[in-house]
Amino acid sequence: MDSITGHMKADQRVFRRRVFYIPGYDPFHPRRYRELYRKEAAAQAAVSGYDIALRPKTAKGAYGWQVTALMDGSITNADVEVLVWSDIVKTSMQQGIAATYLQLLRTAWVYIGSGALFRLAGLRKGPMIAALYPIVFLLLQLAAALLVGWAAGLLVAFVTPILGWLTGLAVVWLTLRAFKHWDNKVFAYYLMHDYAYSAQAKGANPPELEARMASFAATIRDAVAGDFDEVLVVGHSSGAHLAISILADLLRQGLPDGSATLSFLSLGQVVPMVSFLPEAKRLRADLRYMAAQDSVAWVDVTAPGDGCAFALCDPVAVTGVAPPAKRWPLVMSAAFTQTLSPARWAELRWRFFRLHFQYLCAFDRPGDYDYFRITAGPLTLWQRYAGRPASKSRIETPSSGYRTIA
Repeated sequence: MDSITGHMKADQRVFRRRVFYIPGYDPFHPRRYRELYRKEAAAQAAVSGYDIALRPKTAKGAYGWQVTALMDGSITNADVEVLVWSDIVKTSMQQGIAATYLQLLRTAWVYIGSGALFRLAGLRKGPMIAALYPIVFLLLQLAAALLVGWAAGLLVAFVTPILGWLTGLAVVWLTLRAFKHWDNKVFAYYLMHDYAYSAQAKGANPPELEARMASFAATIRDAVAGDFDEVLVVGHSSGAHLAISILADLLRQGLPDGSATLSFLSLGQVVPMVSFLPEAKRLRADLRYMAAQDSVAWVDVTAPGDGCAFALCDPVAVTGVAPPAKRWPLVMSAAFTQTLSPARWAELRWRFFRLHFQYLCAFDRPGDYDYFRITAGPLTLWQRYAGRPASKSRIETPSSGYRTIA
């Protein structure tokens, strides 16, 4: 594994780091990630006894911030940048009510007709419940709207049948609009658009996303050629499978001579939701490639307490594309039930979306996973986890029905 450390020795410290964070399917402005980092870094520092502070960004890039930390007797500076694709997400979410229900039918058909739904259900029940939630909730909303519309139309029909029909249809539409207006409380439309975006081409990346990923790869390549000790790519949720393909493309092109150590941390990944689909040939090829390369350390962190992620599922192995010389990823658990105090776990246990972001947050009983030590501490990702065994509870059984690669 010595080649993984790049030009750095095993005992050499990181003084300058560039961090690229690739969010999941998120329509919000990236400033929310800066505020989350600021708040949670301070909370973790208070628990763990180190110093960490944020300042405005100094490096080029669309949006980010700078971190200075004093940990283990070393001062490390990190430039953090959010690789933004929220504009693509927003555009994909601009669907009317009727179009969303059409998306529901198409997405359900893709997953059920391909058999992917049943194979995914055999891995983890949590993500499948999360996937079925918007379908069930939207159908319940439709049923409720039809019931209210039928009752209203029936009352008016005593005056005139035609007016009763018109009233019923109007009430159905108004009720559905009210449900959509309240979606910031239940996230049914949001999740439906999320799953539909991956399923629209049966697992292949849409052209606008491929173009953005190529831009991200160029940005990361420039940083690797710069004056940094480590360039760390963090892919969260569906951002993880984007990062896999971006890094695979970058490595196939070849890294610049004398480049910084390049590392990859995937958090709360949902890779099988895409890699199990019939046309995800590009992603499956990239998974296979990233599993055997010896240039980038890849650590995959999930937790069984996160019902939205495929916890402890080795994304390469379960997709069925593991090469004979497979060495990545190192699959490990953030173990929420152990790293969060009983009181904190009780508070968060049923807040499923909040738990999906816990990897980016503070732990009041931290184990060997600490997001802020990884992104702002003096060790590279591989130096931090070299010699650490993979989780004994990891799932590696090949389960995808589609294993062809690009």
